[in-house]
Amino acid sequence: MIFRLISFFALCFSTLLSHAVELDSLHKATSANIARDLKKYNIPGAAYAIVKNNKVIAMESFGYTDTSKTQKINHNTVFRLASVSKPFAATITTMLAQEQQLNLSDPVTKYVPNFVLATEGAANKIQLKHLLSHSSGLMPNAYDNLLHENWSMDKIISRFDRVTPICQPEKCYGYQNIAYGFLQPAIEASQPKSYSTLLHDRIFAPLAMDNASVGIDVFLQQKNTAKPHILRKRVNTGQKNKAGKDIKRYVWRTVKVAPDYYKVAPAAGVNASIADLTKWLIANLGHNPEVLSPALLNELTTPRIKTKKDLHRRYWREHLTDAHYGYGWRIYQFNGHPIIYHSGWVAGFRADIGYSPELDIGFTVLINAESNVINKISSQFWTKAHQLFSLEHKE
Repeated sequence: MIFRLISFFALCFSTLLSHAVELDSLHKATSANIARDLKKYNIPGAAYAIVKNNKVIAMESFGYTDTSKTQKINHNTVFRLASVSKPFAATITTMLAQEQQLNLSDPVTKYVPNFVLATEGAANKIQLKHLLSHSSGLMPNAYDNLLHENWSMDKIISRFDRVTPICQPEKCYGYQNIAYGFLQPAIEASQPKSYSTLLHDRIFAPLAMDNASVGIDVFLQQKNTAKPHILRKRVNTGQKNKAGKDIKRYVWRTVKVAPDYYKVAPAAGVNASIADLTKWLIANLGHNPEVLSPALLNELTTPRIKTKKDLHRRYWREHLTDAHYGYGWRIYQFNGHPIIYHSGWVAGFRADIGYSPELDIGFTVLINAESNVINKISSQFWTKAHQLFSLEHKE
């Protein structure tokens, strides 16, 4: 009996030691990869985090809030999340539906009565659940260009009477931002709080996401914020890489925060720090069931519509075997393993977030520059994570 106990504890210790070694390896590899890529592309600032189970395994920040290099990025520096805002909107909407405060089968026109399409009666067929899964039948990114103009949402919505659907709802995928914003009036009609207050009361505060907020006004009032950067030019350094190609130096320009996509808060209105996103990841991994219930998480991550285009994403395409959209989340099969994922891109910012329910691991990275290197960073992380932990999971 004593021998069995000793053997049992020895096995437990060995397993814990193995986990610690693998996590340390994942952390070091990720940190080195990110540091190398940020240097290569001269990215002004960034932050990333890794969580496993209900713990933060790594949280690291790089560079500065802007090109003046007067303020360093830290764990509480607030970035724009861009389309990484969509999982928050979907979570609140689905939460209200499960509480029977609204119905996902409600037509959008119940809440946006001035929404009309060129095909008679077509707008009435689009339901809230179709907005959540980008399966409304609208052409992709319908009228996103008008967000850059000084137009009110009512004026933009009035233009939809010129749009003919490309398919019936639930029959094809078409990514939306303006239409995703239609969730806000539905949410606000279901209960007495504003969208931003509801997010604070139901998600940000319960999860202690102390830096998280909604909207441009709050972002501009905060002092510890990453500033947006767009690429100004690429300068030839006169050096060549191992392949004999010219090495370029990337020059970024600090710009003002653009108000455009803040007009559609459910689509792109959330601001948060890397510390906030660790708590969001842990909750989505199921470790805060009092905030995000198992039933809620299951509903959000059920595949709803196939997204074939995602299979061709640079850096990801060699790993992806299947891709769908759920409610506010992408559901990828990455080397045969599911990843719940979303990316964000808005003027001067990029954001990536994802988690593996199977491996109980989450990863997020934020940068204050419009660079596709973020796709490389995330795909490298998930490749390494599955190499280290997939065998353990199968055993």
